[in-house]
Amino acid sequence: MISYAALVLAGGAARRMGGVAKPLLPVGGVPMLRRVLGALAGARALVVVGPPELAAELPSGAVLTREDPPGGGPVAAIAAGAAVLPADVDRVLVAAADLPFLTRDAVSALLAVDADVVMFTDEDGRRQHLCAAWRLGALRAELPANPHGAPMRALLADVDVVELPWTGEGLPPWYDCDTPDELRAANDRRTPRHVHTEEAL
Repeated sequence: MISYAALVLAGGAARRMGGVAKPLLPVGGVPMLRRVLGALAGARALVVVGPPELAAELPSGAVLTREDPPGGGPVAAIAAGAAVLPADVDRVLVAAADLPFLTRDAVSALLAVDADVVMFTDEDGRRQHLCAAWRLGALRAELPANPHGAPMRALLADVDVVELPWTGEGLPPWYDCDTPDELRAANDRRTPRHVHTEEAL
């Protein structure tokens, strides 16, 4: 496995979920955050950007931080997380905390591409910004001076993006759960018998 750090975005308002801590909602009986962290268990450094109530879910050595002020959007969260990553990190895997089908194989596929940034694309060619691998230097260079409220496309204006189709089976690794219906659909596809030790941490 290529050496990498992981940056997990876990601080969204989850308005369509009633404002609950969405990363703690279970899929197959396991909180989505824990599933994502299982897929990223090979990371040499882990930063999670989100609220304090997530601390109990994090493994030893993980850093929990938050953008200031909270609620600044994904670019602000990425900036907050990137600021506390170790200086000697080269590659960083950026992922949302509500991707219950992110796997180690998907992480390996992203890291296997030698590029400043590589992102999965769906069947319609849409880039999956929060399921991507970056060179940390390129990511920091693209962060705007004021990231609060900045759109994700602001990070991609001056960098070449390698687009990676997913060829695996089942729901793709970027499938996120933004609504109750999406969470139910995820649970219909994932049951407790599919939980492995590496996913459950």
